[in-house]
Amino acid sequence: MFRTAADYAVTESVSRGRRFLEKPHPYRSDFERDRDRIIHCSAFRRLEGKTQVFSPGLDDYYRSRLTHTIEVAQIGRTIARALGLNESLTEAICLAHDLGHPPFGHAGEQVLNDLMAGFGGFEHNLQSLRIVDILEHPYLHFPGLNLTYETRLGLAKHTSTYDNPQDRVFPEANCSLEGQVAEVADRIAYNCHDLEDGLRARLIEASQLQDIELVRQTQARINAAAIDEPAIRRTRTAKAIIDRLVGDCIKATGTTIADANIKTIEDVYAKKDNLVKLSPSCEAALAELERFLLEKFYQHESLKATARQVRGAVEQLFAELLRSPQRMPAYFRNFIPDQGLARTVCDYIAGMTDRFAVKLIREIQPDALSNI
Repeated sequence: MFRTAADYAVTESVSRGRRFLEKPHPYRSDFERDRDRIIHCSAFRRLEGKTQVFSPGLDDYYRSRLTHTIEVAQIGRTIARALGLNESLTEAICLAHDLGHPPFGHAGEQVLNDLMAGFGGFEHNLQSLRIVDILEHPYLHFPGLNLTYETRLGLAKHTSTYDNPQDRVFPEANCSLEGQVAEVADRIAYNCHDLEDGLRARLIEASQLQDIELVRQTQARINAAAIDEPAIRRTRTAKAIIDRLVGDCIKATGTTIADANIKTIEDVYAKKDNLVKLSPSCEAALAELERFLLEKFYQHESLKATARQVRGAVEQLFAELLRSPQRMPAYFRNFIPDQGLARTVCDYIAGMTDRFAVKLIREIQPDALSNI
């Protein structure tokens, strides 16, 4: 007999708790407290000033890393609720999944990873875990946010088409179903919303999408040809794709869980392959859209030109802070003895908004990043 996904939801009764013992809150669950701590931390606020695809401030309509995060959380909550999972845990993981993203999007991440090649590299998912465990410090008696084990596990195991962190912290093969929902929600969000932003920026032309099955079928379903206003047409298309993928995920996951014969949360952790997934047909359709976006949008010459500027500028900033660590606030300099100078410089740069990074870079080289 098929048991509903709710049997495998993470609850406080099966949670492994926090690293530092705290008294229960009188009216909020542990996972609600995780969510609230993430929302109130400084790293979350700085997401407003970090690139998703376009630099914040370039246009009021393009998504920032913060608006992307909020959209992921909305999709994640919807899926979790439909599957009977822990909605608060799902939301907490969704809200924290991009805390570790540096300024300048994936271009910024790549240059930091190259600069840190001799010091363990840089990967934004593991940086998210580093932020909530070490770098944030709003409490007197312990470092970090002291999030629950399950939230931290979801961050450490978070993967996407464009990143695959090698977790060195947790022994589990996988995270909870709630963490897996966050992965799918992230993937759905960035593909659909980057498509919309690419069309808005006219780096993608509507005519290029006629051979993309997911777009073509969705537009036929909503009768997009009858929508004269381009802004409405691209928005309705993106939202209809989200709706299709979310519905497919809910249905396919129910079948996958039943077939896997999962009995406990430990069974979920032991399954390396995700149980929360799309059907084969939707997986193939979404993968086709991802390949299109990679080739026609993310590799567009205008974005590549910006990435080249970013690389040189961040390299200069990194070298300057290694030479002159006194440029960093005392809070960060205090990490140097335990974390090392290179890792501390990396942490400092990774936490910057685009605007603040540009400010410091131009103090070093006034004509740097002229197009940002």
